[in-house]
Amino acid sequence: MIDFSETVMESICLHRVGNKLRDEGIVYSASLLHPDEAVEASLLKYFLTPFKGGEYYQLQHDSNLEMNEVYKYVSDIFDDPSDLYEQSRKLAMHLYAQSEHPMVKDGEFYVAFLKDCDVEGETMDAVGLFKSESKETFLKICQESKGYFLEAESGINLNKLDKGCLIFKVEKEKGYLVAVVDNTNKGNDARYWKDGFLQVKPREDNYFHTQNALRLCKNFITEKLPEGFDVTKDTQVDLMNKSIKYFKEHEDFSVRDFEKEVISQPQVIESFKEYRKEYEEQNDISISDRFNISGQAVKKQSRVMKSVIKLDKNFHIYVHGNKENIVRGYDEESGRYFYQLFFKEES
Repeated sequence: MIDFSETVMESICLHRVGNKLRDEGIVYSASLLHPDEAVEASLLKYFLTPFKGGEYYQLQHDSNLEMNEVYKYVSDIFDDPSDLYEQSRKLAMHLYAQSEHPMVKDGEFYVAFLKDCDVEGETMDAVGLFKSESKETFLKICQESKGYFLEAESGINLNKLDKGCLIFKVEKEKGYLVAVVDNTNKGNDARYWKDGFLQVKPREDNYFHTQNALRLCKNFITEKLPEGFDVTKDTQVDLMNKSIKYFKEHEDFSVRDFEKEVISQPQVIESFKEYRKEYEEQNDISISDRFNISGQAVKKQSRVMKSVIKLDKNFHIYVHGNKENIVRGYDEESGRYFYQLFFKEES
């Protein structure tokens, strides 16, 4: 959980960074910005509202962390906050060097030094890197002697941050504690912000382990289980519901308890163990055998672990629990399968 109620902006700089492929260049600000109190409050809301906490990252580099440009320049700002302007120019140049994909838009690039951020109950400084790419049209109401007239102006929607990153002054030797937002490139077509510019990797904490354990369960149930066992869709849905229920009702995860309580059948447990090794190798991760379950990760992952039985293109059956209330059968006369649903009340 991140609390920004006491956060103040010590300094901020703004540059305009274009697309390098289109040779759009960089327009540097001549000095730091000095927003008034109202503008500063609006900027803080614009920058910080998207960050809710829960999922964190760390800066990385394949050979040496010191060679990560963002790590180097942000470390220099932490060492000497008065040097923010010079380091912001270097950060802008680094961002421009990564902006070679045709989908990358030009936009305003902000670098801010923030004090008194509360992260999981600990107060710390942070460096914020933000980029606004999307422009919207606003109507300005003007008054004159004969009445009113309207003007259309292009500007930034302060309710939607396009790209953002908060680097907190903690865990420096591990690549800092980092929170990332990217609302414009959710696919793989232009992941220059996270992969090229920041070069971050997920932080292996309780959120990380909870999220990946749930993804492992989902993939095992939907992909691996049908390959080795004769299972019906309602059985898969039941196992999915049991998995989600386990994570919602327990504070701690134990892989042995999970296998015994949720999977239960020895042959299926062995298949799950084998699939877990494959999953970890393919994704280059390691899921801990024991960890504290992250409620935020469970909430987020539950949205994609939908317990739905799709029947041709006619029906979707959403199953929330109690497998005994749904029975699958086969009608020999029509040559089609059917489900019987048992209930007490209809609404």
